[in-house]
Amino acid sequence: MNDNNITPDQQAMLDRFVRQNKLFYAPDPAIMENHRIDPRSEIEQRLLSGEVDPHKINEVRGLIISALDESNTMIEQMGAAPGAKWGDMTTGIFTAAGDLSMIAPHGVGGFAAAVFYPIKFINKYWTDEPTVGVREGDGFIHNDARYGGIHNTDQSMMMPVFWDGQLVCWVSATIHEGENGATEPGGMPAAAESKFDEGLKMSPFKVVENFELKRDLVTFLQNSVRDPKLQLEDMKVRLHSCLRLRERVVKLLEEHGAEALIMTLRKHIEDVVDEVRRRILELPDGTMRTVSFADSTLRESALLKLNMAITVKGDKLTVDMRGSSPELVNRSINTCQASFKTMLYSGWMQNVWPDLPFTMAVFTPFDFVFDEKSIVNGSFDTPQAMSLIPLFKTMTIASIPMAKFNYSLPNRYTAMVAPQYDQPATLIYGGLTQHNEFTGNFCADINGMGQGGRSHRDGEHSVSPPFAAHCDLGEIELMEEDLPLVRLGAFTLTKDRAGFGKQRSGLGYEQIHTFRGSALWGYVTGCTGSLFPSAQPLFGGYASPAYPLCKIKGINVFDELQKNPERVPFDIVRLMNERAIEGATYSTHPSAMTFELAQPGEVYMLCQGAGGGYGDVLQRDPALVMKDLEEQLISDDTARDIFKVAYDSASRLVDEQGTRALREQERRARIARGKPFDEFVKTWSTPEPPAHLPYMGCWGADVNTVYGIMMGERVKMSATALQSQFMLNPKDVRIAQLEAEVAALKRAR
Repeated sequence: MNDNNITPDQQAMLDRFVRQNKLFYAPDPAIMENHRIDPRSEIEQRLLSGEVDPHKINEVRGLIISALDESNTMIEQMGAAPGAKWGDMTTGIFTAAGDLSMIAPHGVGGFAAAVFYPIKFINKYWTDEPTVGVREGDGFIHNDARYGGIHNTDQSMMMPVFWDGQLVCWVSATIHEGENGATEPGGMPAAAESKFDEGLKMSPFKVVENFELKRDLVTFLQNSVRDPKLQLEDMKVRLHSCLRLRERVVKLLEEHGAEALIMTLRKHIEDVVDEVRRRILELPDGTMRTVSFADSTLRESALLKLNMAITVKGDKLTVDMRGSSPELVNRSINTCQASFKTMLYSGWMQNVWPDLPFTMAVFTPFDFVFDEKSIVNGSFDTPQAMSLIPLFKTMTIASIPMAKFNYSLPNRYTAMVAPQYDQPATLIYGGLTQHNEFTGNFCADINGMGQGGRSHRDGEHSVSPPFAAHCDLGEIELMEEDLPLVRLGAFTLTKDRAGFGKQRSGLGYEQIHTFRGSALWGYVTGCTGSLFPSAQPLFGGYASPAYPLCKIKGINVFDELQKNPERVPFDIVRLMNERAIEGATYSTHPSAMTFELAQPGEVYMLCQGAGGGYGDVLQRDPALVMKDLEEQLISDDTARDIFKVAYDSASRLVDEQGTRALREQERRARIARGKPFDEFVKTWSTPEPPAHLPYMGCWGADVNTVYGIMMGERVKMSATALQSQFMLNPKDVRIAQLEAEVAALKRAR
């Protein structure tokens, strides 16, 4: 039948048939690739086309922010997950269309920024679906980042709010739960080789009706994880946080009416879009570039490139990620572009424009360019359980090109800052607790990363993660009540391990872990930056150090503490260099480790890292160097060898003339070591990556050709037709190496 001959009734019947017989409601590219706010609805257009009372808008906005603050505090006080206790959660309010308007004034804003994707999915697919629907008293749950989110450990509750039968807004509550039934405990499996190893993958579905949890679905979810108590408790917490937020919104509606709420939510985000366009327009037209590398797939060492170019033209800003590493079909560190945008936005709001309201509308004037099947634009079937590896870098790398743009501005909206430390440097744990309960989660040590040096002062020590300025580290004593973990020593700052510069970075801290009271316990570490520095410098500073994972095994440190406590300094460098515990095996490793069972009293150590330094070390005020010495942040060797300060060791009085002489001598030495740029390029730049280097991404500035690894062999591909990389099993690689060694020894007899 010709389409032109189809009657309206026939067309309606055909549309209904197609809708009712769709095979699979996969993530919708029209939703997942669209980061912009929707056009105004009919009622928004009518309300905002007339006179708008700014005082009324401000009053309603204040009531909403207060409600968000209260509901977020409820999670913090009631949440069972470690993440809830440490600030890894938030609440948000959205327009009826699903655009994020406002979030709680503390917590992880990116959690709310990611939730607008599943809300838009619900609006589009479930509202008119007769077996689902969206009604008063409903609540939906979701955790799969492929439908919108950061990674699958984060679970969100979303509720519609109706007034006089009309959908007026959505509210949400999100918590980093941790345990989700993945192949390794704790929810972030470094060993995942497919998305089916990731545990719960909840597309948005209804779990609440008539304001009550559906117990059959709750039981299903509890049956899918290692910690059913945690799953139930925090589903209740998220529900009641949404109910409290809804209760406050209803009171606002009773007092001010639906039109005031609708107008405020929309006006808030439109004002942000206008302000962002104005700020972009102030920037000089041009392109600024940066690159960053992860040094591990979490299964093997490799250099994975994140390639960023930011272009400003008029009031448009384009983020171009072409040339980044291809995706890995059997490694867990891929991410989708929606998650990438959410986390880039989180870092942008913390380091570039922190004075703006926290709404995803900030990115409405932005354009994005990706290669298909890249590590930051992964396809639906790639594993993404440890998407944190590219996403943490995503949050910090924009600091560099945006600092270059902002440097020339007469009016800056924030200080320029070098990248913050950007790795999830913490232990993910799992096993039986001292209370004989199965558990799996992560330590809050992730929440105290060192900040980069700033244009006007040093970076803050262990201040926050790059995804939220208001998260906390948690209380060690509370952790030790629930878990067999024992922290040897407090959060000691990592002496000499900073990003040096005119303004040095903030320092990270040491983590020295062991456990007791359990016969079944182990760890995962999902971190890179052991071979290649994670936090880059800015304007001539030093990068952060590289940080290995250190282990002391084959002993029980508690026995040693009873017999010879003086032999156990709570300091990683001394423990590893002095090796005073007899009979122990000391080793260092890349800071990426799949699940490993440990014995009671064995020691695992890693560092929360420092940010990048800002500016030339030879421009640092010698008085600040002396202050760092007094505070035990650096050693005498660093003061003399790096900062080139002459001083009396006993009194720490600076020899000003001697310092000037040392620094002038170093400047002359730099000139002597230097080469003209063209000469340097001839010896430094090669046509393609060295043969021995496991390299992934474009080489140099040519984004049209990308390198990858397939079955252990390098492949070269066009950026317009990227192949998914497939990695060999590291155990198989190691077995083949050992077999070759044995064969060589036999031949040598």
